[in-house]
Amino acid sequence: MAKKKSNSSTSEPEERSTASSNDEAPTIPGYVEDELELLQVDLGDMVKMKQVLDEAVVLAVNQHVEEEHSWDNWKLLIMFAACVAACVAQFVPIPFPESRPILGICGALYFILSGILQFITTFIDKDAILLTKPLENAPKTNADMAKYGMRIRSQLPRFSEWYTVIVQFQLDDKNAVSPYVEQTWSVGQFFDKEGYFDEVGLAQRVDQLLERFKAGKFDEPKSKKD
Repeated sequence: MAKKKSNSSTSEPEERSTASSNDEAPTIPGYVEDELELLQVDLGDMVKMKQVLDEAVVLAVNQHVEEEHSWDNWKLLIMFAACVAACVAQFVPIPFPESRPILGICGALYFILSGILQFITTFIDKDAILLTKPLENAPKTNADMAKYGMRIRSQLPRFSEWYTVIVQFQLDDKNAVSPYVEQTWSVGQFFDKEGYFDEVGLAQRVDQLLERFKAGKFDEPKSKKD
């Protein structure tokens, strides 16, 4: 961590959106910009940069709605079982070669459980960074928020400057098409040339995106646009 005072002399942000919204970013209560401790990131490390952006998005969303942990708990349980299988294979108090059957079973279990986790990450979670619980006091403009949690997704393609956040419903029917809102920004809006991260600026943009979702101002599916 490196301390750096925020200032208002940054260049005008460049923004690309799927919806026409040019409203000024609202202020966030509790933030005192002159006392912020900014995180510094190596601008050449795209993996770290996306991690920092994702963590800031999750933090901003959690200010409005509670996170759903049940799915993560299941993945942790599978991971724990895989670790137990590995530990048994390593420390079983049976001399070799008598331990061959146990080693074979533990090795197979570890391979299967690791494969399940990889399948979940690749084909189920995909680009999702957060699942939320339904919103208790859902607005009338989007009453479905009281029935379904939200699925927050993010994308930062390799060698690209464009960071995208997508907010949609976490529907029970996987074949159903969920309404969504989407916003894309240049990472240059949130990192200066020294790599200092503007967490408040990103949080304000995420708040605007959530307000659009709450208002039911969904984006059109890309297939219809084309």
